[in-house]
Amino acid sequence: MGPVRGLKKRRKVEKKPEENASASSEMERSVDWWDALSKRMNGLQSPSKGLDKFKSVFKISGKTFSYICSLVMEDMTAKPGNFTFSNGKPLSFEGQVAVALRRLSSGESLVTIGDLFGLHRSTVSQLTWRFVEAMEERGLHHLHWPSTDAEMMEIKSKFEKIQGLPNCCGVIDTTHVTMCLPSSDPESKVWLDHEKNHSMVLQAIVDSEMRFRDIVTGWPGKIDDWLVFQSSNFYKLCDKGERLNGKKVEVSKGSEIREYIIGDLGYPLLPYLVIPYKGKELPEINTEFNKRHSATRLVARRALARLKEMWKIIQGVMWRPDKHKLPRIILVCCLLHNIVIDLEDDDVQDEMPLSHDHDSGYRQRICESFDIEGVHLRDKLSVYLSGKLPP
Repeated sequence: MGPVRGLKKRRKVEKKPEENASASSEMERSVDWWDALSKRMNGLQSPSKGLDKFKSVFKISGKTFSYICSLVMEDMTAKPGNFTFSNGKPLSFEGQVAVALRRLSSGESLVTIGDLFGLHRSTVSQLTWRFVEAMEERGLHHLHWPSTDAEMMEIKSKFEKIQGLPNCCGVIDTTHVTMCLPSSDPESKVWLDHEKNHSMVLQAIVDSEMRFRDIVTGWPGKIDDWLVFQSSNFYKLCDKGERLNGKKVEVSKGSEIREYIIGDLGYPLLPYLVIPYKGKELPEINTEFNKRHSATRLVARRALARLKEMWKIIQGVMWRPDKHKLPRIILVCCLLHNIVIDLEDDDVQDEMPLSHDHDSGYRQRICESFDIEGVHLRDKLSVYLSGKLPP
Protein backbone atom coordinates (compact mmCIF):
# COMPACT_ATOMS: atom_id res chain seq x y z
CA MET A 1 0.00 0.00 0.00
CA GLY A 2 1.22 3.50 -0.78
CA PRO A 3 1.67 6.29 1.75
CA VAL A 4 -1.35 7.63 3.58
CA ARG A 5 -0.44 10.99 5.01
CA GLY A 6 -1.50 11.17 8.64
CA LEU A 7 -1.44 7.39 9.14
CA LYS A 8 0.66 6.37 12.11
CA LYS A 9 2.81 3.26 12.00
CA ARG A 10 1.10 0.31 13.65
CA ARG A 11 2.74 -2.26 15.90
CA LYS A 12 0.00 -4.83 16.12
CA VAL A 13 -0.46 -7.60 13.57
CA GLU A 14 -3.77 -7.52 11.72
CA LYS A 15 -6.04 -10.48 12.22
CA LYS A 16 -6.71 -12.82 9.33
CA PRO A 17 -10.35 -13.67 8.57
CA GLU A 18 -9.97 -17.22 9.87
CA GLU A 19 -8.57 -15.93 13.17
CA ASN A 20 -11.83 -14.09 13.72
CA ALA A 21 -14.09 -17.12 13.35
CA SER A 22 -14.93 -17.48 17.02
CA ALA A 23 -15.53 -13.76 17.45
CA SER A 24 -17.75 -13.74 14.38
CA SER A 25 -19.78 -16.66 15.72
CA GLU A 26 -20.23 -14.86 19.01
CA MET A 27 -21.44 -11.80 17.13
CA GLU A 28 -23.98 -13.81 15.18
CA ARG A 29 -25.45 -15.12 18.44
CA SER A 30 -26.28 -11.57 19.47
CA VAL A 31 -29.35 -11.20 17.28
CA ASP A 32 -31.49 -8.77 19.22
CA TRP A 33 -29.29 -5.66 19.13
CA TRP A 34 -30.58 -4.71 15.67
CA ASP A 35 -34.23 -4.90 16.68
CA ALA A 36 -33.53 -2.80 19.74
CA LEU A 37 -31.55 -0.24 17.77
CA SER A 38 -33.90 -0.06 14.80
CA LYS A 39 -36.82 0.79 17.07
CA ARG A 40 -34.98 3.98 18.00
CA MET A 41 -34.33 5.00 14.42
CA ASN A 42 -36.67 7.37 12.62
CA GLY A 43 -38.57 5.81 9.76
CA LEU A 44 -37.97 2.17 10.73
CA GLN A 45 -41.34 1.23 12.13
CA SER A 46 -41.11 -2.45 11.21
CA PRO A 47 -37.92 -3.90 12.67
CA SER A 48 -39.24 -7.39 11.91
CA LYS A 49 -38.25 -6.81 8.28
CA GLY A 50 -34.70 -7.08 9.50
CA LEU A 51 -32.43 -7.97 6.60
CA ASP A 52 -33.89 -5.58 4.03
CA LYS A 53 -33.89 -2.70 6.49
CA PHE A 54 -30.39 -3.55 7.68
CA LYS A 55 -28.98 -3.42 4.15
CA SER A 56 -30.76 -0.17 3.35
CA VAL A 57 -29.29 1.48 6.44
CA PHE A 58 -25.72 0.14 6.41
CA LYS A 59 -25.09 -0.80 2.74
CA ILE A 60 -23.70 -4.23 3.75
CA SER A 61 -25.10 -7.65 4.62
CA GLY A 62 -25.41 -9.05 8.13
CA LYS A 63 -22.59 -11.48 7.34
CA THR A 64 -20.21 -8.69 6.40
CA PHE A 65 -21.29 -6.63 9.40
CA SER A 66 -20.50 -9.54 11.74
CA TYR A 67 -17.06 -9.94 10.19
CA ILE A 68 -16.29 -6.22 10.54
CA CYS A 69 -17.39 -6.37 14.18
CA SER A 70 -15.05 -9.31 14.77
CA LEU A 71 -12.17 -7.30 13.32
CA VAL A 72 -12.60 -4.24 15.52
CA MET A 73 -14.05 -5.73 18.71
CA GLU A 74 -10.78 -6.12 20.61
CA ASP A 75 -9.53 -2.61 19.91
CA MET A 76 -12.87 -0.84 20.37
CA THR A 77 -13.78 -2.59 23.63
CA ALA A 78 -10.28 -2.25 25.08
CA LYS A 79 -10.62 1.52 25.31
CA PRO A 80 -12.58 3.04 28.21
CA GLY A 81 -15.90 4.57 27.30
CA ASN A 82 -19.50 4.45 28.40
CA PHE A 83 -21.65 5.24 25.39
CA THR A 84 -25.35 5.73 26.04
CA PHE A 85 -28.48 6.83 24.24
CA SER A 86 -29.97 10.19 25.12
CA ASN A 87 -32.30 8.40 27.56
CA GLY A 88 -29.34 6.97 29.47
CA LYS A 89 -29.60 3.36 28.24
CA PRO A 90 -26.28 1.78 27.19
CA LEU A 91 -25.35 1.39 23.51
CA SER A 92 -24.19 -2.13 22.67
CA PHE A 93 -20.87 -2.79 20.94
CA GLU A 94 -22.70 -3.78 17.76
CA GLY A 95 -24.65 -0.55 18.00
CA GLN A 96 -21.39 1.40 18.24
CA VAL A 97 -20.12 -0.20 15.03
CA ALA A 98 -23.47 0.41 13.38
CA VAL A 99 -23.35 4.13 14.19
CA ALA A 100 -19.85 4.43 12.70
CA LEU A 101 -20.81 2.51 9.56
CA ARG A 102 -23.91 4.64 9.08
CA ARG A 103 -21.79 7.79 9.34
CA LEU A 104 -19.31 6.51 6.75
CA SER A 105 -21.88 5.04 4.36
CA SER A 106 -24.41 7.89 4.41
CA GLY A 107 -22.11 10.91 4.71
CA GLU A 108 -24.81 12.52 6.84
CA SER A 109 -23.87 15.08 9.46
CA LEU A 110 -23.10 14.22 13.07
CA VAL A 111 -26.36 15.91 14.09
CA THR A 112 -28.43 13.91 11.56
CA ILE A 113 -26.87 10.60 12.63
CA GLY A 114 -27.33 11.53 16.28
CA ASP A 115 -31.01 12.31 15.75
CA LEU A 116 -31.47 9.05 13.83
CA PHE A 117 -30.06 6.88 16.61
CA GLY A 118 -30.98 9.02 19.60
CA LEU A 119 -27.37 9.97 20.40
CA HIS A 120 -25.49 13.19 21.03
CA ARG A 121 -23.38 14.42 18.09
CA SER A 122 -20.20 14.14 20.17
CA THR A 123 -20.97 10.45 20.75
CA VAL A 124 -21.33 9.90 17.00
CA SER A 125 -17.99 11.64 16.43
CA GLN A 126 -16.19 9.59 19.09
CA LEU A 127 -17.60 6.30 17.85
CA THR A 128 -16.73 7.04 14.24
CA TRP A 129 -13.15 7.88 15.08
CA ARG A 130 -12.77 4.92 17.44
CA PHE A 131 -13.97 2.66 14.62
CA VAL A 132 -11.60 4.27 12.09
CA GLU A 133 -8.62 3.72 14.41
CA ALA A 134 -9.60 0.09 15.00
CA MET A 135 -10.00 -0.60 11.28
CA GLU A 136 -6.57 0.91 10.58
CA GLU A 137 -5.18 -1.46 13.19
CA ARG A 138 -6.99 -4.62 12.19
CA GLY A 139 -8.05 -4.32 8.55
CA LEU A 140 -4.89 -3.48 6.62
CA HIS A 141 -4.46 -7.06 5.41
CA HIS A 142 -7.42 -6.41 3.11
CA LEU A 143 -5.38 -3.89 1.08
CA HIS A 144 -2.09 -5.25 -0.23
CA TRP A 145 -0.16 -5.96 -3.39
CA PRO A 146 -0.45 -9.63 -4.47
CA SER A 147 2.02 -11.66 -2.43
CA THR A 148 2.12 -14.91 -4.41
CA ASP A 149 2.73 -15.83 -8.04
CA ALA A 150 -0.59 -17.66 -8.14
CA GLU A 151 -2.49 -14.59 -6.95
CA MET A 152 -0.81 -12.37 -9.53
CA MET A 153 -1.35 -14.90 -12.33
CA GLU A 154 -5.08 -14.94 -11.57
CA ILE A 155 -5.25 -11.13 -11.74
CA LYS A 156 -3.34 -11.03 -15.04
CA SER A 157 -5.52 -13.76 -16.51
CA LYS A 158 -8.72 -11.86 -15.63
CA PHE A 159 -7.35 -8.62 -17.09
CA GLU A 160 -6.49 -10.40 -20.33
CA LYS A 161 -10.07 -11.70 -20.56
CA ILE A 162 -11.42 -8.12 -20.50
CA GLN A 163 -9.81 -6.82 -23.70
CA GLY A 164 -6.84 -9.06 -24.40
CA LEU A 165 -4.05 -7.08 -22.68
CA PRO A 166 -1.41 -9.70 -21.74
CA ASN A 167 0.53 -9.57 -18.44
CA CYS A 168 -1.39 -6.51 -17.17
CA CYS A 169 -1.26 -6.28 -13.36
CA GLY A 170 -3.50 -3.32 -12.57
CA VAL A 171 -5.10 -0.01 -13.51
CA ILE A 172 -4.15 3.30 -11.89
CA ASP A 173 -6.49 6.26 -11.52
CA THR A 174 -7.02 9.31 -9.31
CA THR A 175 -10.11 10.91 -7.81
CA HIS A 176 -10.76 14.03 -5.72
CA VAL A 177 -12.41 14.17 -2.30
CA THR A 178 -13.83 17.68 -2.10
CA MET A 179 -13.94 19.84 1.02
CA CYS A 180 -15.61 23.09 2.00
CA LEU A 181 -13.09 25.42 3.58
CA PRO A 182 -13.77 29.06 4.50
CA SER A 183 -11.47 31.67 2.96
CA SER A 184 -10.42 32.57 6.49
CA ASP A 185 -8.79 29.15 6.87
CA PRO A 186 -5.01 29.78 6.68
CA GLU A 187 -4.60 26.58 4.63
CA SER A 188 -7.43 27.42 2.23
CA LYS A 189 -5.18 28.17 -0.76
CA VAL A 190 -3.09 25.04 -0.19
CA TRP A 191 -6.12 22.84 -0.87
CA LEU A 192 -7.54 24.85 -3.78
CA ASP A 193 -7.29 22.71 -6.93
CA HIS A 194 -7.31 23.52 -10.66
CA GLU A 195 -11.13 23.43 -10.78
CA LYS A 196 -11.41 25.97 -7.93
CA ASN A 197 -12.53 23.33 -5.42
CA HIS A 198 -10.87 22.52 -2.14
CA SER A 199 -9.94 18.87 -2.38
CA MET A 200 -7.66 15.99 -1.43
CA VAL A 201 -6.56 13.34 -3.92
CA LEU A 202 -6.91 9.59 -3.72
CA GLN A 203 -4.78 7.62 -6.15
CA ALA A 204 -5.51 3.92 -6.45
CA ILE A 205 -4.20 0.90 -8.31
CA VAL A 206 -7.06 -1.52 -8.89
CA ASP A 207 -7.11 -5.20 -9.83
CA SER A 208 -9.46 -6.94 -12.25
CA GLU A 209 -12.19 -7.36 -9.59
CA MET A 210 -12.22 -3.64 -8.64
CA ARG A 211 -10.20 -4.36 -5.48
CA PHE A 212 -7.80 -1.65 -4.34
CA ARG A 213 -4.25 -3.00 -4.33
CA ASP A 214 -2.31 0.19 -3.58
CA ILE A 215 -3.41 3.68 -2.57
CA VAL A 216 -1.89 7.10 -2.01
CA THR A 217 -3.87 9.85 -0.34
CA GLY A 218 -3.41 13.00 1.71
CA TRP A 219 -2.04 15.29 -1.01
CA PRO A 220 -3.84 18.52 -1.99
CA GLY A 221 -6.09 18.18 -5.04
CA LYS A 222 -4.01 20.63 -7.10
CA ILE A 223 -1.11 18.16 -7.23
CA ASP A 224 -1.05 16.56 -10.68
CA ASP A 225 -1.55 12.82 -11.01
CA TRP A 226 1.99 12.09 -12.17
CA LEU A 227 3.47 13.95 -9.18
CA VAL A 228 1.30 12.01 -6.76
CA PHE A 229 2.44 8.80 -8.47
CA GLN A 230 6.09 9.80 -8.22
CA SER A 231 5.64 10.36 -4.46
CA SER A 232 4.41 6.79 -3.97
CA ASN A 233 6.25 3.77 -2.65
CA PHE A 234 4.91 1.87 -5.65
CA TYR A 235 6.80 4.16 -8.05
CA LYS A 236 10.00 3.85 -6.04
CA LEU A 237 9.75 0.06 -5.91
CA CYS A 238 9.15 -0.13 -9.67
CA ASP A 239 12.12 2.13 -10.39
CA LYS A 240 14.32 -0.13 -8.26
CA GLY A 241 13.04 -3.20 -10.08
CA GLU A 242 11.35 -4.57 -6.98
CA ARG A 243 7.77 -4.42 -8.26
CA LEU A 244 6.21 -5.44 -11.60
CA ASN A 245 9.28 -7.62 -11.98
CA GLY A 246 7.57 -10.98 -12.38
CA LYS A 247 7.51 -13.46 -15.22
CA LYS A 248 7.49 -12.08 -18.76
CA VAL A 249 5.06 -13.38 -21.37
CA GLU A 250 6.33 -14.46 -24.80
CA VAL A 251 3.93 -13.10 -27.42
CA SER A 252 5.97 -14.31 -30.41
CA LYS A 253 9.37 -15.82 -30.99
CA GLY A 254 11.95 -13.54 -29.36
CA SER A 255 9.30 -10.99 -28.28
CA GLU A 256 8.33 -10.75 -24.62
CA ILE A 257 5.98 -8.53 -22.62
CA ARG A 258 6.97 -7.57 -19.08
CA GLU A 259 4.55 -6.92 -16.21
CA TYR A 260 2.95 -3.46 -16.26
CA ILE A 261 -0.03 -1.37 -15.17
CA ILE A 262 -2.10 0.98 -17.32
CA GLY A 263 -3.31 4.53 -16.77
CA ASP A 264 -4.75 7.55 -18.58
CA LEU A 265 -2.94 10.52 -20.13
CA GLY A 266 -2.46 12.10 -16.72
CA TYR A 267 0.47 9.71 -16.20
CA PRO A 268 3.86 9.38 -17.89
CA LEU A 269 4.61 6.57 -20.33
CA LEU A 270 7.09 4.38 -18.45
CA PRO A 271 8.65 0.93 -18.91
CA TYR A 272 6.00 -0.41 -16.49
CA LEU A 273 3.15 2.10 -16.96
CA VAL A 274 1.32 2.12 -20.30
CA ILE A 275 -0.89 5.04 -21.35
CA PRO A 276 -2.96 5.55 -24.55
CA TYR A 277 -1.64 7.03 -27.78
CA LYS A 278 -2.31 10.77 -28.03
CA GLY A 279 -3.94 12.43 -31.03
CA LYS A 280 -7.08 12.06 -33.15
CA GLU A 281 -5.81 10.97 -36.57
CA LEU A 282 -4.11 7.79 -35.41
CA PRO A 283 -3.27 4.68 -37.46
CA GLU A 284 -5.93 1.98 -37.18
CA ILE A 285 -3.64 -0.25 -35.13
CA ASN A 286 -3.16 2.48 -32.49
CA THR A 287 -6.84 3.40 -32.46
CA GLU A 288 -7.73 -0.22 -31.76
CA PHE A 289 -5.16 -0.32 -28.97
CA ASN A 290 -6.68 2.80 -27.39
CA LYS A 291 -10.16 1.27 -27.47
CA ARG A 292 -8.98 -1.85 -25.67
CA HIS A 293 -6.91 0.20 -23.25
CA SER A 294 -9.88 2.45 -22.43
CA ALA A 295 -12.26 -0.48 -21.91
CA THR A 296 -9.81 -2.11 -19.50
CA ARG A 297 -9.36 1.15 -17.55
CA LEU A 298 -13.08 1.14 -16.77
CA VAL A 299 -12.29 -1.28 -13.94
CA ALA A 300 -10.57 1.49 -11.95
CA ARG A 301 -13.15 4.13 -12.82
CA ARG A 302 -15.97 1.87 -11.66
CA ALA A 303 -14.08 0.97 -8.48
CA LEU A 304 -13.65 4.63 -7.52
CA ALA A 305 -17.26 5.41 -8.44
CA ARG A 306 -18.48 2.50 -6.33
CA LEU A 307 -16.25 3.57 -3.43
CA LYS A 308 -17.83 7.03 -3.39
CA GLU A 309 -21.33 5.70 -3.93
CA MET A 310 -21.11 3.17 -1.11
CA TRP A 311 -19.15 5.28 1.38
CA LYS A 312 -20.72 8.66 0.84
CA ILE A 313 -18.66 10.41 3.50
CA ILE A 314 -16.07 10.88 0.72
CA GLN A 315 -18.53 11.40 -2.13
CA GLY A 316 -19.72 14.94 -1.65
CA VAL A 317 -18.40 18.15 -0.18
CA MET A 318 -17.09 17.55 3.34
CA TRP A 319 -17.56 20.53 5.64
CA ARG A 320 -14.25 21.64 7.17
CA PRO A 321 -12.75 18.18 7.74
CA ASP A 322 -9.62 17.63 9.80
CA LYS A 323 -6.96 17.38 7.09
CA HIS A 324 -4.93 14.99 9.24
CA LYS A 325 -7.88 12.65 9.87
CA LEU A 326 -9.37 12.71 6.38
CA PRO A 327 -6.65 10.50 4.78
CA ARG A 328 -7.31 7.90 7.46
CA ILE A 329 -11.06 8.02 6.81
CA ILE A 330 -10.36 7.56 3.08
CA LEU A 331 -8.12 4.58 3.86
CA VAL A 332 -10.81 2.92 5.99
CA CYS A 333 -13.40 3.45 3.25
CA CYS A 334 -11.02 1.67 0.85
CA LEU A 335 -10.60 -1.19 3.36
CA LEU A 336 -14.37 -1.53 3.70
CA HIS A 337 -14.71 -1.50 -0.10
CA ASN A 338 -12.25 -4.39 -0.33
CA ILE A 339 -13.89 -6.34 2.52
CA VAL A 340 -17.19 -6.37 0.62
CA ILE A 341 -15.32 -7.88 -2.35
CA ASP A 342 -13.21 -10.29 -0.27
CA LEU A 343 -16.27 -11.64 1.56
CA GLU A 344 -18.07 -12.03 -1.77
CA ASP A 345 -20.99 -9.96 -0.53
CA ASP A 346 -22.73 -10.55 -3.86
CA ASP A 347 -26.12 -9.15 -2.87
CA VAL A 348 -24.57 -5.81 -1.99
CA GLN A 349 -22.33 -5.71 -5.07
CA ASP A 350 -25.16 -6.64 -7.43
CA GLU A 351 -27.25 -3.73 -6.14
CA MET A 352 -24.52 -1.16 -6.77
CA PRO A 353 -24.76 0.77 -10.08
CA LEU A 354 -21.98 0.28 -12.62
CA SER A 355 -21.24 3.98 -12.87
CA HIS A 356 -17.77 5.14 -13.83
CA ASP A 357 -18.16 8.90 -13.26
CA HIS A 358 -16.18 9.33 -10.04
CA ASP A 359 -14.67 12.79 -10.62
CA SER A 360 -17.43 14.91 -12.14
CA GLY A 361 -16.30 18.38 -13.19
CA TYR A 362 -12.60 17.55 -13.35
CA ARG A 363 -10.88 17.87 -16.71
CA GLN A 364 -8.02 15.62 -17.78
CA ARG A 365 -4.58 17.13 -17.18
CA ILE A 366 -1.98 15.77 -19.58
CA CYS A 367 1.48 14.53 -18.69
CA GLU A 368 3.96 14.88 -21.55
CA SER A 369 6.74 12.77 -20.02
CA PHE A 370 7.72 9.45 -21.58
CA ASP A 371 10.45 6.82 -21.44
CA ILE A 372 11.65 5.17 -24.64
CA GLU A 373 11.27 1.72 -23.08
CA GLY A 374 7.63 2.55 -22.41
CA VAL A 375 7.22 3.56 -26.07
CA HIS A 376 8.62 0.20 -27.17
CA LEU A 377 6.37 -1.72 -24.76
CA ARG A 378 3.23 0.11 -25.92
CA ASP A 379 4.10 -0.41 -29.60
CA LYS A 380 4.73 -4.10 -28.97
CA LEU A 381 1.34 -4.43 -27.23
CA SER A 382 -0.37 -2.56 -30.05
CA VAL A 383 1.07 -4.86 -32.70
CA TYR A 384 0.27 -7.95 -30.61
CA LEU A 385 -3.37 -6.93 -30.15
CA SER A 386 -3.69 -6.28 -33.88
CA GLY A 387 -2.62 -9.85 -34.58
CA LYS A 388 0.25 -8.69 -36.77
CA LEU A 389 3.14 -10.05 -34.71
CA PRO A 390 5.13 -12.80 -36.47
CA PRO A 391 4.60 -16.28 -34.97
